[in-house]
Amino acid sequence: MNSNNYCFRLLGAAAMLAVSLSANARDVIRIGELNSYKTQPAFLEPYKKGMDLAIEQINAAGGVNGKQLELITRDDNSNPGDAVRAAQELLTRDKADVLTGTFLSHIGLAVADFARHKQRFFLASEPLTDKIVWADGNRYTYRLRNSTYMQVAMLIPAAVQMNKKRWAIVYPNYEYGQSAVATFKKLLKEAQPDVEFVVEQAAPLGKIDAGSVVQALADAKPDAMFNVLFATDLAKFVRAGTQRKFFDGLDVVSMLTGEPEYLDTLGAETPEGWVVTGYPWYAIDTPEHNDFLKAYQARFNDYPRLGTVVGYNTILSLAAGIRKAGSTDTEAMIKAFSNLKVDTPFGPIVYRGIDHQSTMGAYVGKLAIKDGKGIMVDFSYVDGASVQPTDEQVRQWRKAASD
Repeated sequence: MNSNNYCFRLLGAAAMLAVSLSANARDVIRIGELNSYKTQPAFLEPYKKGMDLAIEQINAAGGVNGKQLELITRDDNSNPGDAVRAAQELLTRDKADVLTGTFLSHIGLAVADFARHKQRFFLASEPLTDKIVWADGNRYTYRLRNSTYMQVAMLIPAAVQMNKKRWAIVYPNYEYGQSAVATFKKLLKEAQPDVEFVVEQAAPLGKIDAGSVVQALADAKPDAMFNVLFATDLAKFVRAGTQRKFFDGLDVVSMLTGEPEYLDTLGAETPEGWVVTGYPWYAIDTPEHNDFLKAYQARFNDYPRLGTVVGYNTILSLAAGIRKAGSTDTEAMIKAFSNLKVDTPFGPIVYRGIDHQSTMGAYVGKLAIKDGKGIMVDFSYVDGASVQPTDEQVRQWRKAASD
């Protein structure tokens, strides 16, 4: 064979392959997602399954704007520097069209700042810090899950009804915990001016010395407690508090403790009577949640956790936004997400144009034990739209909204 002809054929084949790959790429929307999978598996393994289910359903129905969705995930190692590097790789090496994800609040803030500098759209799925939509808010970042302010505001009515004067506080010592505590103090003081915060314990994330923390709280003889701990810190704290009978006769309001991710671990040690936010998947009877539950159990032969719903809603939100925008262009996405309505297993939510916060709510109820497992009882759903600060207050907080 003539060597020149052979070379031309190779070049022609390569060109056809490049055209084919380019065409295929145009038929795919790449969602770049990063999260703390290694350090927070209890929440993020179900979260990933929720994303996978939503993508399968959307693609089976024809995709978005004629294109299939493709999910590319990276681990951020619970480190802001690693998170930024992972986000950069998703955009440059993996050619992601949009960014989403993050669990820990300080990681979410780091990626939101990255999105601002790179001028790329970012949907923060899970981090709860208020700063991500208010003090450090930027035009490129929207957030799905309700903020610390919203979750605390959901618990304040129960705290006020307890009518206790001497409060103890325990929290993980990083952005999420600090933000939740500041809001709790402010809102409870406004509702009950004579309240006293007699003791605080700030534990290093994932490294709580539970016995010492419980003893320090007990020494102050509080009437009630606000708890912000979660995951392994929560389990260790509950065990130590139960052994020392610290919780006997103590009224408690607690963020996140009603989530199956953490009740699964607590089991028969679940502290009964605590007022919590959470997700009683086994007792929600609405058409939208029943459809979601049936599909999830059929796909994974398991029950959903709250992380599942967050992951599922993340993909539903991105699909709705891309569909409305007509593309994944950053400016089009920013405009599309402003006051975007999304139908979810919790009912419809809206992404507020004023601060880029969704109105996804949460369930509030009390802890109980059934068949050796922790459950929520006497619960109700609190719409996120009902626990927002005033628009005037949001405008004061959201200094960087024009960035």
